[in-house]
Amino acid sequence: MTRHTYYVNMGSDAMKRMTTALSLAATAATVFAAYGTMTSPPPVEVTGEVETVEPNEVVYPSWKCEDCTPEEQYVLAQLQEHTKITDRNALAAIMGNIKQESKFISNICEGGARVSYTECKVGGYGLIQWTSIGRYKGLGNFCAKYLCDPSSLEGQTRWMINEPIFQKVLPQFEGGGQTVSYYMKPAYYWLGWGIKGNRELYAYDYTKKMILV
Repeated sequence: MTRHTYYVNMGSDAMKRMTTALSLAATAATVFAAYGTMTSPPPVEVTGEVETVEPNEVVYPSWKCEDCTPEEQYVLAQLQEHTKITDRNALAAIMGNIKQESKFISNICEGGARVSYTECKVGGYGLIQWTSIGRYKGLGNFCAKYLCDPSSLEGQTRWMINEPIFQKVLPQFEGGGQTVSYYMKPAYYWLGWGIKGNRELYAYDYTKKMILV
């Protein structure tokens, strides 16, 4: 075999080996691609509905009076819902004063007559016996603006809490930690009673009936 023939044969063998290697590489790539396609995870179906988790509502304890009338219970609840008063003695002082003024009868005119707001011509009217012309008209104007009945317990309670003179002394009731006797002072500035009567005794009675729930 001549040298030329030897080199030709060597080149031919190298070409065969290269062709075989390329063929094996192509086969491996084809197998890997097919395997990857077969083993890839299926797509995750996403629905339009997403579950939402509602936060737990925090319920704070409040003072209840199970032995009180429905009217008393309503006013007690409203005082706590619409102010920051949490002190039992403060709440009891307010309740005792209302009982002295009206026994929680919203449509009572001074002297005892049960009439509507417009029919009480003389003296005080309602839960806290609004007497001065400014405070009496304030009740009517408030209910005219906010669509409530000035003869009703609900309307009067709303006005009582929102009345500027009550809002002025409210921080003293919201302060807490004082005696019933202490709270009678801001109560006097709020109501300006002429006769004290049994309002403080009523207040002490409420302190015994109120429980924190």
